[in-house]
Amino acid sequence: MNNPVIIVGAGLSGLRAASLLTKQGINCRVLEARDRIGGRVLSTSVPNRPDLGSFDLGPTWFWPQYESYMDNIVKELNLETFDQYKEGEILIERFQIKPPERCLLKENSDEKWVRLTGGVQSLIDALAETIPSEIVELETQVKKIQQNETGEVTVEAELADGKRERIPASSIILALPPRLVAQHIEFSPSLPPSLMADIENKPTWMAGQAKVVAVYDRPFWRESGLSGYVLSGVGPLEEIYDASPNKGSGALFGFFGMPAEARKKMGQDKTLQLVVDQLVKLYGNEAKNVKSIFYKDWSSDSETAVEEDFNPLKNYESYGQPPVEGVWDKKIIFAGTETNAQFSGHLEGALRSAEQAVLDINRYS
Repeated sequence: MNNPVIIVGAGLSGLRAASLLTKQGINCRVLEARDRIGGRVLSTSVPNRPDLGSFDLGPTWFWPQYESYMDNIVKELNLETFDQYKEGEILIERFQIKPPERCLLKENSDEKWVRLTGGVQSLIDALAETIPSEIVELETQVKKIQQNETGEVTVEAELADGKRERIPASSIILALPPRLVAQHIEFSPSLPPSLMADIENKPTWMAGQAKVVAVYDRPFWRESGLSGYVLSGVGPLEEIYDASPNKGSGALFGFFGMPAEARKKMGQDKTLQLVVDQLVKLYGNEAKNVKSIFYKDWSSDSETAVEEDFNPLKNYESYGQPPVEGVWDKKIIFAGTETNAQFSGHLEGALRSAEQAVLDINRYS
């Protein structure tokens, strides 16, 4: 295999594929449009206060009893984990003008929600260390993928300085949301209509969502017997969880019930003020003492979302491997959490899709 395998996307699936190929001695290059690795994995910390911990603005948990690939890679990379805090009562917010109700949530006590110390970014960083740094090329946006009459494939990418580079490829792993492939990459010859229809209709996980994390000096809600878990029919946050690190500060994170268009129209400042008001209503005046607040609206991230993703996620049945056939069969391979039917939307799905892509590379070569 003279030409490299080109991996488009340096999220979890792209980096895992690169790590596996590197381990097998297969030449590869990872092209990433963003100026960072990780894709929809994004962990952050308070500037000048790393002691407060790291907070996830993308995926947060995994479930080791069900998700063997995640469990195995965490062990393989010697990453530290801790259990999601769930002790105490939950709050249910049904009405704007009434206080929330406290109740005990009955659940399977054997089910573990596990988090990574240092956030999910620690997994991304550990994976990156298993591959040569020079094979990951940031701010490199794939614009066109071309195949000639003899079956040779070339990738055309735009670099940060606006220049274009043409890269010959043995095959290509498309490790990015399928809708981005459909809208941002030109194929010559064109992709078959059945394949285009499939990837255009495959919703991007988390693309219409926003996530907010409010950081406090300690998890004060635990002192009054609360778990931090909230279900709200009022909003703006419809689900809230304890996001506190295993040591350091306290934190709460929430998912919005407010649609993407409504968030955009209201603006970030007003949206975050509504969030703080809701936390104060739920947890009292101590919730005003926010040390820092982080907000990531994935719908406004052009490397994640397209306009079709702004609507609430409903079309779950479309997840799974796109049907590549014709001249592009064995030339392009889709990876990413949307392409794994069983664990779509999870870190597990991203990992399984990467391992399947590498199996396909080996089978086709």
